[in-house]
Amino acid sequence: MTAGLRLGPLLRYIDREAGGSATIWIEADRPCTAEVRCADGAGGSARSWQIAGHHYALIPVTGLRPGTETAYRVLLDGEQVWPQAGSPFPESTIRVPESRDAALRVTFGSCRWAAAPSGSGHDPVGPDALDTLAHGLAHRPGAERPDVLLLLGDQVYADETSAETRRWLAARRDLAEPPWHQVADYEEYTRLYDESWLDPEIRWLLSTVPSLMIFDDHDIIDDWNTSEAWLERMRATPWWQERVLSGLMSYWVHQHLGNLSPEELASDKLYGAVCEARDGTELLREFAARADADPTGVRWSYRRDFGRVRLLMVDTRAARVLDEDRRAMLSPTEAEWLRSAALDGGPGAYDHLLIGTSLPWLLPHFVHDVEAWNAAVCRGERGPRWARLGEKLRQRADLEHWAAFPASFDALADLIATVGSGPGAPATISVLSGDVHHAYAAEPEFGRVPGGLESRVLQLTCSPVHNSIPASIRHGFRFGWSRAGRWLGRAFARHGRVAPPAVEWRRTGGPWFGNQLMTLTLRGRGARLRLDQASAGQGRGRGGWGSRDGRRSRDGRGSRGGQDGRTGKGLTVAMETELSPQNAPSPP
Repeated sequence: MTAGLRLGPLLRYIDREAGGSATIWIEADRPCTAEVRCADGAGGSARSWQIAGHHYALIPVTGLRPGTETAYRVLLDGEQVWPQAGSPFPESTIRVPESRDAALRVTFGSCRWAAAPSGSGHDPVGPDALDTLAHGLAHRPGAERPDVLLLLGDQVYADETSAETRRWLAARRDLAEPPWHQVADYEEYTRLYDESWLDPEIRWLLSTVPSLMIFDDHDIIDDWNTSEAWLERMRATPWWQERVLSGLMSYWVHQHLGNLSPEELASDKLYGAVCEARDGTELLREFAARADADPTGVRWSYRRDFGRVRLLMVDTRAARVLDEDRRAMLSPTEAEWLRSAALDGGPGAYDHLLIGTSLPWLLPHFVHDVEAWNAAVCRGERGPRWARLGEKLRQRADLEHWAAFPASFDALADLIATVGSGPGAPATISVLSGDVHHAYAAEPEFGRVPGGLESRVLQLTCSPVHNSIPASIRHGFRFGWSRAGRWLGRAFARHGRVAPPAVEWRRTGGPWFGNQLMTLTLRGRGARLRLDQASAGQGRGRGGWGSRDGRRSRDGRGSRGGQDGRTGKGLTVAMETELSPQNAPSPP
């Protein structure tokens, strides 16, 4: 019997430096040789490798030519499995830029709950922004296509499964036993990826637009690594060890490997060993156990250079130091990696720096101050009774962003100030984040740097891709940006004896609510930002750059022909603005 394609293909890596190579990830239903054949003669093949009864391949494609776009086919043991017969979608293609300095279009977002709409066609959390992007690209010839998708966490929800997945889980085990309706092991994780990536439009999109990914908490569990007390509590449960090992194993297989270049894959000892093994399950399980026991021994963060644009994707979950006396968002080795990667090449090495972190660096002021206060009382600033209360509040209210690690917050500010100062500084430094189920833009003010920075620095937050946010939380975030919220936050900071943060900041766009994606277009030293919101029908964008609460537009543009006339499904442009320094908006 011939091999079949279970999942994929996913176009993961394209070499923008030399322009000759790419990688494509697939899962087959049995051992096989996977091959990619391009219409222009480029191609490659790889033998599948096995994890927990599943068969995967990461196929290196060589012979690509700069300035070309070529359709490709996937064959397993010589039989074509992609494109599928009768597919309504255009051919999957690999697009190689003409030069390393070509314009780069980066689309990013996070938090995609992949539950299918009910039989009535109604989606309880609204239209999926990634699905809607795919629909537009497939059905509108000439539509702007991202050069890369940055998926900034919560690609799957291990702790919030859909009704359909719960029925599948119930057929395997008793859901009255822990971990109840959450996933328990590697096989159940594969179900989440199937549910997410077998959506026909998502499957086509990921086959033709390169993607880079990083995990956030829901890829493992809500509030993953919030604190030392949280971790001790989880490790005391009978089901946590299998859950975290399976989560890390499935992340390595489905997300992490595709983030790496062919050169990095060739030097990765674990990947080489898994490819050579008859069954790589135990090798990968041992690696996951080491990663869980000692996060400093594993690096999930990575760097990608796109010509004159540098991306540093930072692990802000597994790399934490949780000891209360030396809490840090990044371990010392991880922090040093980030600093070295940002400074590598010296001044003038790149025009734009992108720092991908699932958790926002700059939050609404009230939220920031409460998290900093909570960190202070948890370490004993107000005595043991407040410390116990603070820990309960930290876990219940998700007080675990950069603000909850004040030294790490200030260290990132210091690194950005170093990169953004003096001759040869990049034009922009953008911190790209998700997590908080709304979108906004904020800009820090480096008052401690004489003369300010040469670079324009922005916190760009976009979430969710497909999820919801209760009305009470919406009001809370709006309050967090308000003057009253700032006043109350300062009162918390005074109570916690919290030192002022290294930078001040102002909100320059949003907040926007809904399922959405942001796109940065980087051309030379210029940058342009756009926010697209998923729409089930015709509508106008709400809010603009400099708007107070997402209801008034200053520089934003309304809907721009993004809907499909047959389905009413499309993306509405909610905001679009140039990011050159001379166009900086005045504060709201």
